[in-house]
Amino acid sequence: MLLLVAAGEVLGMSLWFSATAAAPSVVREFALDAGTAAWLTMAVQAGFVAGTLVTAVSNLADAVNARRLFAAGCILGAVCNFAITLVGSATMLVVLRFCTGAALAWVYPPGMKIAAGWFRERRGTALGIVVGAVGVGSAIPHLLGWIGAGLPWRTLVGASSAFALVGAAIVALGVSDGPHVSASAPFDRHALKIVVHNRGTRLAMLGYFGHMWELYAMWTWIAAFTAAALGSARSGSAIAFITIASGSVGCVVAGFWADRWGKARIAGAAMLASAACSLLSPFAYGGSLVLLLGLAIVWGFTVVADSAQFSALVTEHTPRTHVGTALTLQTSAGFLLTMISIKLVPVFAMGGWKWAFVFLAPGPLLGALAMRRLSVGS
Repeated sequence: MLLLVAAGEVLGMSLWFSATAAAPSVVREFALDAGTAAWLTMAVQAGFVAGTLVTAVSNLADAVNARRLFAAGCILGAVCNFAITLVGSATMLVVLRFCTGAALAWVYPPGMKIAAGWFRERRGTALGIVVGAVGVGSAIPHLLGWIGAGLPWRTLVGASSAFALVGAAIVALGVSDGPHVSASAPFDRHALKIVVHNRGTRLAMLGYFGHMWELYAMWTWIAAFTAAALGSARSGSAIAFITIASGSVGCVVAGFWADRWGKARIAGAAMLASAACSLLSPFAYGGSLVLLLGLAIVWGFTVVADSAQFSALVTEHTPRTHVGTALTLQTSAGFLLTMISIKLVPVFAMGGWKWAFVFLAPGPLLGALAMRRLSVGS
């Protein structure tokens, strides 16, 4: 079941960065300025926030079976994503990216809920594998942009939509519900209140917010950062793929460590390491390819290694009938925060990309503090 859910996440989440990876060609064709180009990713974040917020407030994540939500999200996302290949205006491009993000609200959190339902003692490792799969899926468009540099951008986007449809089929036809999380529960209008009043859940969410301040801003702009450092857009795509994909390894390894030594402890250590990478990024910018690649791998590993552990902590501190709502609320608020940091990176890069990532460090540092409080409290 875990492998099938992970495969579905890889294929479904390939929609996330499909337009970002094709951004140079899209920018040229639609004559986009830098601010509008940023919305190729930010619109997805905004749509995801809207989708998860509606899902959390409506208690839909617990009232509807997670497998059905997952499949529906993949199908809707694939349709919206493919539709951008048919439009002729920048406005419709951004609107459809927003709709794609809204659809993915039914892919990412439900996938975690499905996996959590099959594991209790090894839940950290299991969710680490699922989040690692999300990272691989997010990196796929960059891989296609690297190895298929001459491909039309519409082919790249269309391939991501096809992948998502396959992901929907895998989860709808091959996955069943596990015994440790309620497959569905009656509507509860007090669900949000119950979730946010739990101390352990609140601290896990605070740690997640610090993590999210850094994660998607780095993922979104690492290709531009490395391309500027190396003077090659194709090299930037290659290093972006390596950076995001190395995070998948980090998720799995950190999940194994978390089940042995504690989820909050490992999440805090990962955030301290990623904050250090953020602060060291200016020194790698002017260095050799080996130094830049080394930073990308280490940062890619640590920046997302903690992600699954926040979700695992939320599932452990939340009543089993409200897990879907808690996970959806967490991701909604976290992705809302990413819109701010994604928008700020180009502002800090206006004088050059060298110092663009340094301001991200306070997020993981504050998140590590929340994990320290959670460890002491438990």
